[in-house]
Amino acid sequence: MATYAIGDVQGCYDQLMRLLERCGYDGHRDRLWFVGDLVNRGPQSLATVRFVKGLGERAVTVLGNHDLSLLVVAEGAHKGHASDTFSDILGAPDRDELLDWLRRQKMMHAENGYAMVHAGLLPQWSVARALELAGEAEVALRGPAWAEFLRVLYGNRPARWGEELKGYDRLRIIVNAMTRMRLVAPDGTMEFSHKLGLASAPAGYVPWYDAPARASRGAAIVFGHWAALGLLVRDDIVCLDSGCVWGRQLSALRLEDRQLIQCDCAEMKGKASED
Repeated sequence: MATYAIGDVQGCYDQLMRLLERCGYDGHRDRLWFVGDLVNRGPQSLATVRFVKGLGERAVTVLGNHDLSLLVVAEGAHKGHASDTFSDILGAPDRDELLDWLRRQKMMHAENGYAMVHAGLLPQWSVARALELAGEAEVALRGPAWAEFLRVLYGNRPARWGEELKGYDRLRIIVNAMTRMRLVAPDGTMEFSHKLGLASAPAGYVPWYDAPARASRGAAIVFGHWAALGLLVRDDIVCLDSGCVWGRQLSALRLEDRQLIQCDCAEMKGKASED
């Protein structure tokens, strides 16, 4: 049995199928970990979600910002963006079933020395503490007040973690860190406007994974979300967003031996637009 962690698919279903073929994926034996953003920007969000949902326990999926955007738009809490490409899901006959499944996916997963999250973990959080906090957000998304939570989910404040935070402020910062964060100040304050690479990062901010005294260094953290950073494989962190939807590659890492498998996505170049 092999476990393949796969970068941001973003509705690129044909490319995902090609990648799995290159992996030699055995659907009866192997497991797939998806780092989030199953949907949006690519042309086949519906096929992607149907496929991953159909894998059942053979797949682990964490929620990304685009997955949450789909849920927010579907609930009518936000009108979305002109560049959104998940209308195939919103018009599908199994729409409600798919959205309910998506809403019940994890914010974070940890197993066998690896932790997986879409964007990152705040420097104050150990893996164990982050799993507890992820659980708080998961309860809110799955509970009876989930629609209200989606209506107040958007916003950049608070930008700095404190254990004293309560209610929707507490839940919002958990979700923002795990699905949107790229850069932090030394005190852990998040910066949300920068979407480019490290060369143009604003002064005073560092990638979340290089924050001083990061409490989550005990596990290798697998994440995506940062196409401009691209593929980055270190002992302590693995970024698998290699920009498939922008015409670069879709990447998988076999966790047992860290073998990297990629497929070219050149046919996607110029077909997606940044939000």
